[in-house]
Amino acid sequence: MLLTALVFLLILSVLVLIHELGHFLVAKKLNIKVEEFGFGLPPRVFGIKRGETIYSINWLPIGGFVKLYGEDDAGAGKVSAKRIAQSEKPKALARAFYARPVGQRAAVVVAGVVMNTLLAIVIFYIFMGVSGFRAQLPLLKDHIFYFANTSIKTDILISQVQKDSPAAKIGLPQYAQIVSLNTIKPSTPEEFTSIIKKSQGKELSITWIDPNTHKKTTKSAVPRVNPPKGQGALGVSLFGARSAILNYETPVQKVFSGITHPINLLLYNFDLIGSLIKSAVRDHNATALGEGVAGPVGIYSLVGTIVQIPNIKERTLELLNLAGILSISLAFFNVLPIPALDGGRLFFILIEGVTRRKVNPKYETLAHTIGMAVLLLLIVLITFKDIFQFVIK
Repeated sequence: MLLTALVFLLILSVLVLIHELGHFLVAKKLNIKVEEFGFGLPPRVFGIKRGETIYSINWLPIGGFVKLYGEDDAGAGKVSAKRIAQSEKPKALARAFYARPVGQRAAVVVAGVVMNTLLAIVIFYIFMGVSGFRAQLPLLKDHIFYFANTSIKTDILISQVQKDSPAAKIGLPQYAQIVSLNTIKPSTPEEFTSIIKKSQGKELSITWIDPNTHKKTTKSAVPRVNPPKGQGALGVSLFGARSAILNYETPVQKVFSGITHPINLLLYNFDLIGSLIKSAVRDHNATALGEGVAGPVGIYSLVGTIVQIPNIKERTLELLNLAGILSISLAFFNVLPIPALDGGRLFFILIEGVTRRKVNPKYETLAHTIGMAVLLLLIVLITFKDIFQFVIK
């Protein structure tokens, strides 16, 4: 648990700190006053002032923040006149974030997204180097995978195990990946079913990979000749999970692998989310969609699963893959025009750039406040869902 907590905090802190570092560096470059650059979230443990900026350590060790002079927490800019001497007003206001030109403010806001994108690319270059420039990606639809030699394979996964069935008696877990049946590697669900039928009443050696420990296990079971209705000889339900095997072999493919792989991952996630939404609308049931979305508790649970992988190389690859996915996802969702996120702030800046008029600060503040409240509510709901899905269950 200690290792899981440390890895979890390290990944999230690096992702958010790199994001905030982007805002910090661009603001400094443009001579916008940075009042504080903090590690973790307030309340503050201690801070050191270097020049005009306080560098602080805070009690909640997740991520960080940048406080810009003249940037209200809700999004609209303002500077209190009481804080500025009369003779210093013009100079102080010139360095306030909200008083800067549209292009400069947009650059500061976008910098966090750019940094997360660059971090994801760096992580996936490391991932490719460790994996030998070979990766596996789940498939829901067929896409063109640029700069990679691609082949398609199907893994047989167990979706359900019936109680007191031959599969249950040997401990075959749900979502296990079938490796072989009597040394035969089934490539389709139909081939799996055919082998089981031919083995009814006979001892059958089954090798699988446990979804939780990633360990390979081999045990023998005897498929039933007369199974209960609807259960099947082995007592399992299964499905075929298609994957694309990506081999980056040529120098050009390797050079672009750190860029194309996160793009492929985004395509897969778009397919997955779209499929879950369609299923929820069609079936009038959002259970699958809810289970497909995870918050901090869900990510923590996933980290806990990964750190238990016995093979060091595989464990490293899974952690790199998770960090890369989180970084590119953070970049993508942050750039969307959602109030309270960077994209929402950028949206109001762009409106000002087009209309040549500032949006009324009251309306901007209200929009960001409502957006923040909705986001916090979603986080709370997802957290409760994760607790029931990953902890209580």
